[in-house]
Amino acid sequence: MDKKEKEKIPSGRKPVRVGISLGDTNGIGPEVIIKAFSDNKMLAECTPIIYGSTKTMSYHKKAINDNFFVYQRVEDANNAKDRKVNIVSCWSEVVKIELGKPTETGGKYAFQSLKHATEDLAAGKIDVLVTAPISKETIQKAGFEFPGHTEYLADMAGQVEALMTMVSGDLRVALVTSHIPLKEVPAAVTKEKIVQKLKAFSQSLEKDFGIIKPKIAVLGLNPHAGEQGKIGEEEIETIHPAIAQAKAEGIMAFGSFPADGFFGSNQYNQYDGVLAMYHDQGLTGFKALAFEDGVNFTAGLPIVRTSPDHGTAFDIAGQGKANAQSMRSAIYLAMDVFRTRQFIKEANADPLPISEKKQYKGKGKREE
Repeated sequence: MDKKEKEKIPSGRKPVRVGISLGDTNGIGPEVIIKAFSDNKMLAECTPIIYGSTKTMSYHKKAINDNFFVYQRVEDANNAKDRKVNIVSCWSEVVKIELGKPTETGGKYAFQSLKHATEDLAAGKIDVLVTAPISKETIQKAGFEFPGHTEYLADMAGQVEALMTMVSGDLRVALVTSHIPLKEVPAAVTKEKIVQKLKAFSQSLEKDFGIIKPKIAVLGLNPHAGEQGKIGEEEIETIHPAIAQAKAEGIMAFGSFPADGFFGSNQYNQYDGVLAMYHDQGLTGFKALAFEDGVNFTAGLPIVRTSPDHGTAFDIAGQGKANAQSMRSAIYLAMDVFRTRQFIKEANADPLPISEKKQYKGKGKREE
């Protein structure tokens, strides 16, 4: 959401309850949260509910010499106050923080924060979830059994998988495969999976971003998109048949396109979304264009979850160098998606209650 869009927001609109998991306690997660809410203008649109502890946040606040971040402690998210930064205490003990070091302790409390936040999301205590970055290495040592947030949330929702989507303004890049080794990608990129992802992506562009008949560009798997089979057969045998099936089902899918030229020539501006075959193919182009304000959005779920597109950045943790723009963008995108879903739901709702329908029953018939 840009500055002009924010100026159009009705002042009386109800704030969105934004739950925020702390991320790794030794990384930059707490720092970018602090910096994002040092600007009180954020509080006009959302009620932030941070899952962690006041002691942990106080430690990070002192580490970066922040004088603007003000918060209050609440025992339960239901007690959160509007126009205030609220911290739900997920633990009472003093956490050993070792800034810049990937430790099991940092992963343990990142998992504890995430677990508490997702439970509250499922219970309806918060409207959306924004996750600060985790270290997959440390959180998995603490018992986290998933490759990342996307897979964890999909499992919580009872789905096999969700759609990892990177967003920056009108640039939206989704992935067919995400956190798997590169050598496993060709076998994982099947016609069925591409069609499934195209359906999920098209639906998300419609219901989450309000785009009517979205146009989706599909990238090839091989260099030069296979060059008519000279550099691989996957485009001819798998990707093109998937695009054809998606089109037959009403999805506006086009391609396949060579990834390098597609991003390098600004061709992405002609489409509402881009479907990449694997993690680095999509994210390398995306982050080259939008590293400062990019957002990771988990599409295809009944809940709304976003995250900054950067990692824990242990190398600069506690030094006050972290840029909070991606976190700020993640918060605004979560609110935008939540409100877009609400608007579409209300627009499609039956305007007449059952009691009024009964009054109209039989009217319009010719009397004998």
